[in-house]
Amino acid sequence: MTPGLAAARAQVAECGRRMTADGLVLGTAGNVSVRAGDLVAVSPSGMAYDRIGPEDVCVVDLAGNRVDGPHAPSTETPLHLDVYATTDAGAVVHHHGLHSAAVSTVLDELPPLHYYTMQLGGPVRVARYATYGTPELARSVHAALVDRTAALMANHGAVAYGQTLDSAYDRARLLEWLCALHVTASGLGSPRVLSAAELDDVVRRGSGSGTGRAGGPT
Repeated sequence: MTPGLAAARAQVAECGRRMTADGLVLGTAGNVSVRAGDLVAVSPSGMAYDRIGPEDVCVVDLAGNRVDGPHAPSTETPLHLDVYATTDAGAVVHHHGLHSAAVSTVLDELPPLHYYTMQLGGPVRVARYATYGTPELARSVHAALVDRTAALMANHGAVAYGQTLDSAYDRARLLEWLCALHVTASGLGSPRVLSAAELDDVVRRGSGSGTGRAGGPT
């Protein structure tokens, strides 16, 4: 069910505090949005998450025009709007988790070391670098998200979407965990990467489980 606008603004404010508590952002980094019909509630720009209340959350239309809110919307609003325009997303989460940011500086795709990868649609791509807040970055992320629900952003961070904010946030945290796994395993040696056949088997076994695009046990 699509949340009402007031509920969407409250969710955005709360999720910002949650990202801070979970160590996914520092300062004013990252941003969150929730779609409410033809409007989008999105984090305000340059405001510490512990100071953001529902009334501070910006509201824009699907063209990016500010409809309500006392502050300018996040500079990454164009990225969020592109996700809404091209997917069935009901919410988008963008964070700067340390492991996600680190992996984004060295890889073009996150190798599938764990079958949880399939809960994001498959091996996670790294969107080509572009300056934050630009149409170029939105296009780069768009390409990385084809048939995926999450992507890394080169030398930047991570983005994930879902039909609800809870699902988007769970995917954002899962991506950070997968990146932490890669960093840890690579420090121990050369990780064994799951093959395409092994990943296909996960899809077959998880079909219809309702735990994500591919499903699978928890």
